[in-house]
Amino acid sequence: MAYAAPALAQQPAATDPSAPAAAAPAAKKPPKHKPSAAPASTAEPATAVAGGVKPTLLGQYGDWGAYAASPGGKKVCFAIAKPATSETNPPGKSRNPSYMFISSRPGDKVSNEVSIIIGYPFKPNSDATVEVGSTSFALYTRQDGAWIKNAAEEAHLIEAMRSGQNAVLKGMSAKGTRSTDIFSLKGFGQALDRTGQDCK
Repeated sequence: MAYAAPALAQQPAATDPSAPAAAAPAAKKPPKHKPSAAPASTAEPATAVAGGVKPTLLGQYGDWGAYAASPGGKKVCFAIAKPATSETNPPGKSRNPSYMFISSRPGDKVSNEVSIIIGYPFKPNSDATVEVGSTSFALYTRQDGAWIKNAAEEAHLIEAMRSGQNAVLKGMSAKGTRSTDIFSLKGFGQALDRTGQDCK
């Protein structure tokens, strides 16, 4: 299997539909495994991000884990977190685990690329949003993945996340269920700095 991290992440041309389309096989990996006993663990999503290869934990910083892996001989580093809280409207709708990760792939000249796996198929052709403080960023969606819509805003989102307290992700499922996931940004900057040291 080709390594999945580049497929999960947005490509430089945000309108290139081939990147998110390829995300489906990797995005479906986490549901095949039962959640670990520790709810804060990011080990299973981290394995999915690393293309099925068990990544090396570089360090846990607050709510964010910093990882590195070399699936198919191509190095990928990423910071990853699960949401601190998740809600659906209507309430109580089941879904797979969601997570946010920021990846760097030196071999592909990709640095600090924001990706989200939401845990359900998004409504087709719908956008999602991530809000940090008073700033909202539009995300395009494909199946259960979301990426920043305007690639030029990605650095601004990373900067906002470094100084913010929470990132609030809002989306709608194919069945019309609205979801709100709140990711704590505690440790985000340190985790991203650690991945940056490993993937220069």
